[in-house]
Amino acid sequence: MTDIVTAAMIVIGDEILSGRTKDRNIGHLADIMTAIGIDLKEVRIVADDEDAIVEAVNGLRVRYTYVFTSGGIGPTHDDITADSIAKAFGVLCEYDARAYAMLEANYAARGMEYTDARKRMARMPRGAEHIDNPVSTAPGFRVENVHVMAGVPAVFQAMLDNVVPTLTTGTRLLSTAIRSPFGEGAIGTPLGEIQKAHPDTIIGSYPKYQDGRFWTELVVRARSPEALEAGRAAVQAMLDGLKAQS
Repeated sequence: MTDIVTAAMIVIGDEILSGRTKDRNIGHLADIMTAIGIDLKEVRIVADDEDAIVEAVNGLRVRYTYVFTSGGIGPTHDDITADSIAKAFGVLCEYDARAYAMLEANYAARGMEYTDARKRMARMPRGAEHIDNPVSTAPGFRVENVHVMAGVPAVFQAMLDNVVPTLTTGTRLLSTAIRSPFGEGAIGTPLGEIQKAHPDTIIGSYPKYQDGRFWTELVVRARSPEALEAGRAAVQAMLDGLKAQS
């Protein structure tokens, strides 16, 4: 038996959709999830819009083991993620006493005013658990299986480092790559037949262009070494057959 643990990500922010900010968190989360055996199955990018965030959160949290969000928990008026998550779960969004005190002490130590805008970063859904932020103090939070983190890449990565040890992980996908000199048009049909014959594998086909020539990278993924080798051998035999015919 293999344990399959799944995840989805919601990237929140008008700045991502407009292109003003280039997202760096999706790739990082994907790398970490793959490394620990969690399948990242879906990513949505939504605007700073409460209804859109609520819809995405409620749609994904019932489909996947974990949901991770990035963005929208800062001090400005358009940072509405905390309110939206609270609405999605039907609870109040309020100042968290521990977060409030942490931020108050942090700004006092830095000789900075604890403004109403900065206090906003202490707001979270009632009953939420903190996700520690070793970079800039203001915590993220978790409500059930939804982990809410900052959009700034350094802070997102630091928060995720603190989340990972709390996660249930699955059986890691193994993978192997095979270089094909043939284009997808030539190998598409037999590759599909191999996939059907090896349902315990995931076979991907990725066209490449290098040094003036086209080729195709074929990647076989599986959760057991036996399934991986069986799929790889079938793909290699198919390619050898095509080479013999050419």
